[in-house]
Amino acid sequence: MNTVSQQYKMKGMLITNHELEVPLDWVSFNKSFNRSSNKSLNKTPDNSSMITLFAREVVDVNRANEELPLLLFLQGGPGGKSPRPMPGSPSWMAEALKTHRVILIDQRGTGRSSRIDTNLISKLSAEEGRDYLLKFRADSIVADCEHLRKTVYGGRLFETLGQSYGGFITLTYLSQAPEGLAACYVTGGLAGLEESAQEVYQLTYQRVIEKNQDYYAHYPEDAKVMAKIAQCLKNDKVLLPDGDQLTLERFQSIGILLGMGPGIDQVHWLVDEAFAGSDKTRLSDVFLEQVMNITSYHEGPLFAVIHESIYGRPNESTSWAAHQLRDQFSKFDASHSPLMLTGEMIYPWMFDQISSLRPFAEAANALATYKDYAPLYDLEKLAKNKVPVVAAVYHNDMYVPRELSLKTAKQVANTQVWLTNSYEHDGVRQSPEVFCKLRELLLDQGGPLKNSK
Repeated sequence: MNTVSQQYKMKGMLITNHELEVPLDWVSFNKSFNRSSNKSLNKTPDNSSMITLFAREVVDVNRANEELPLLLFLQGGPGGKSPRPMPGSPSWMAEALKTHRVILIDQRGTGRSSRIDTNLISKLSAEEGRDYLLKFRADSIVADCEHLRKTVYGGRLFETLGQSYGGFITLTYLSQAPEGLAACYVTGGLAGLEESAQEVYQLTYQRVIEKNQDYYAHYPEDAKVMAKIAQCLKNDKVLLPDGDQLTLERFQSIGILLGMGPGIDQVHWLVDEAFAGSDKTRLSDVFLEQVMNITSYHEGPLFAVIHESIYGRPNESTSWAAHQLRDQFSKFDASHSPLMLTGEMIYPWMFDQISSLRPFAEAANALATYKDYAPLYDLEKLAKNKVPVVAAVYHNDMYVPRELSLKTAKQVANTQVWLTNSYEHDGVRQSPEVFCKLRELLLDQGGPLKNSK
């Protein structure tokens, strides 16, 4: 399989871009590869089923010739591309570059790794689209990372930093290829290993209610503005700049912001400019554009399309779990006062109302009824884990409930937890302290495993 690299400098950083061909379907590829008499990785049984994997290596330009440990960043999501490096940003990377080469991988289907878009998915039937999307789960991402490690990095061990969904991928990595890992840092991403999507949302809905309560406690006057916004959306057909109608339920979904460090303030400043001057009956252009950007998924439709499938378990469909459970939480009803915002829950109506998601509707519905999921976690292997794991668990995490994270920490051997209420879910992006604290815990634990080479 081919690899193409490109190198350049950026204000104290040496950046190397890698593009690799990888199979869309690793399971089928490995079966064909094992049957083939030609064992060369430069050959593939079916070139038509290859996709591009993009990874960007960043190293301090002054340490470029040193054999530094490799830190693979596993982005949150699902469906999120890796951060683009800027001088001093993100803050965790500025710290990591003091000691590591940092590898920023665009997970398959995102960024420069064969990004999934409406043009591609619209050519597929519901079942074809579903089967295509199933190739973008954590097990395939782990296989991509292992191919990168073995080819570009000659089999050297990775340390990983998994943020949010990146922690889910970490647990799959530890289940499927722990031999490739020297250590794992996890921030807000110790997923429940046995819980269904329904069980996860039972906890996260309650946490979203608490975040709404925090929001209105900080900004009680916003309740009146929210009521006026709701009235406008009930009385009139309000169009967003991209032509989509802004319904009340879509507006409620801006609550996805509430679980991040600056989220409560972001929502406040958003509604602060909701109306056009003294006219309290017309929503302002700036407000509508901001709401569109938060709720449109133009940049990353994959987040919405495969969101519930990350909780998919063998012989069990997710069945639009968040939608099914919403009625159990009456506070999210449109008539509730104050108006309650929802979290990162994905609902079937989104695939009707949001233009960037409409082409995915049939595939998303087929995915919601799918039951043949391959297991992502090996509980027996995790219970015997030898790779040191250090994890930040946020007490008030709105997206990955601490109850499940603490349970998982007990199920994964060699795991040490830092439980903190000083940060929200994006703590590793908000302060370098999070990475530094985990680094200290790892070193106190004996440090990373050593490369055998």
